Amino acid sequence: MSLTNSQFHDLVDATLRNLEDILDDSDADIDIENSAGILTLTFTNQHQLILSRQEPLKQLWLADRSGGFHFDYDEQAQEWRCDSNQQVLSEMLGALLLNHTQLPFDLSALYD
Repeated sequence: MSLTNSQFHDLVDATLRNLEDILDDSDADIDIENSAGILTLTFTNQHQLILSRQEPLKQLWLADRSGGFHFDYDEQAQEWRCDSNQQVLSEMLGALLLNHTQLPFDLSALYD
């Protein structure tokens, strides 16, 4: 079964909202901007992570200085997986956040 547009938007909204909540509850100094379905995280070193929805493809895209990554929602596992290497979004984000902040993040609530 493929996601409907409504399901896709609900999943992306929940994922971005959960990420914002996790970051807000942390001690990390991250500027968070959520506008028109694009979540931009700016770190003290001025590097950015950008998460955006790509409705026509039903993907969540992550952009970082190391590259761009496209995530499809795995309905069976109920998580976002990178279409090129099958890495789970929470794992990739955790590594990128650690790299930018030197702080570990518990992203287990990302898909709640």
